[in-house]
Amino acid sequence: MDLDSGSKRVFQRLGGPVDPKNQKVCYHWRAGYCNRRPCPFLHRELPPPSSNVTPFKRTHGFVDDSSGFSDPRSRTNYTGSTWGRSHGGANSRTVRKPERVFKVCKYWVQGNCGYGEQCRYLHSWSLGEGFSMLTQLEGHQKVVSGIALPSGSNKLYSGSKDETVRVWDCQSGQCMRVINLGAEVGCMISEGPWVFVGMPNFVKAWNTETNTELSLSGPIGEVYAMVVGNGLLFAGTQDGSILAWTFNAATNCFEPAASLKGHTRGVVSLVVGANRLYSGSMDCTIRVWNLETLQCMQTLKEHTEVVMSVLCWDQFLLSCSLDKTIKVWVATERGNLEVTYTHNEEQGLLTLCGMHDSEAKPILLCSSNDNSVHLYDLPSFSERGKIFAKQEVRAIQMGPVGVFFTGDGTGQVKVWQWLPEPAAIAQ
Repeated sequence: MDLDSGSKRVFQRLGGPVDPKNQKVCYHWRAGYCNRRPCPFLHRELPPPSSNVTPFKRTHGFVDDSSGFSDPRSRTNYTGSTWGRSHGGANSRTVRKPERVFKVCKYWVQGNCGYGEQCRYLHSWSLGEGFSMLTQLEGHQKVVSGIALPSGSNKLYSGSKDETVRVWDCQSGQCMRVINLGAEVGCMISEGPWVFVGMPNFVKAWNTETNTELSLSGPIGEVYAMVVGNGLLFAGTQDGSILAWTFNAATNCFEPAASLKGHTRGVVSLVVGANRLYSGSMDCTIRVWNLETLQCMQTLKEHTEVVMSVLCWDQFLLSCSLDKTIKVWVATERGNLEVTYTHNEEQGLLTLCGMHDSEAKPILLCSSNDNSVHLYDLPSFSERGKIFAKQEVRAIQMGPVGVFFTGDGTGQVKVWQWLPEPAAIAQ
């Protein structure tokens, strides 16, 4: 799993930034039929000049935090008309997807394709420039449902429907420990030194610094999603409830704090931003909760199928659904959320994850039920690339700078790295 030698860590960031003035967008990619592998030109639109880096909202520690999703009057970086369009002011154009459909060669997957480089299908698990796969972590026998990296640890944790959590050494890539839980892992997150594992009827909590292990009771049925915000751990459950616990330092345990009711079916996605909790559900709605009062402030009903994932970025809320859409929500002057842009796909969508590439440009990763992950530049939704898997990718997780992880239905965890963009040469 080391890059070049035993002294180099696999999660090491390679190279440095490239002067954007020397970059050029591939003409053939814009037309939808570039087949050069690798192509020396960019397969995405260039962003507008800016010195600002907009953070994606991640889970926070057991303290109050109001960053991420802000009042629309306080930020003016992007507008509703900016979404889904390439940059360039008056010359901007609506982004169109390439007409050609790329597929992974099934014979290459089996190791016996006789066409070699002449094969019309892909002999790679990814398509696009600026990122590459470092390695694969093998061991799980069923779908990977969660990936976590607790702070202060050099271990990667992965949870699976095979009823185990595997602990991987980040330097060697070796599995150091297999924890048999006796029940399927529905979700998994880390917060500080803590790792939380959602399982049927309870949540398991491990402190990786003190080796403390706790069990949090209360859930009824599966635990599909978890998030931390405003000093509380929230868990979305099969019966539609969102349970909350607070950590008592005196007794070194988590105590029940609240139960949020409103959803009529299972809660499968949670995110925290701007003193709000956002929950996506099998009842096809998103509910907005006040983190101080824990009261529901608004119910969003624009999706027509299960809301699989929610994400905060800048002053926007992003959501994806089995209805084949990604919706971008913005707060009005009154404070209510409304849809400012809808991105349509050909397949049901499963998981959203936001991160920045090697040049600090915002990228949205979105997995779909055709066993692929789309990579989009934001806010244009220009397609940056695509990741393929044998089965659906259910877990996407940011790692150390320049690294991210995907976990799929076969039990594979893949490690990916962002690469510096190559300088453009005359085309």
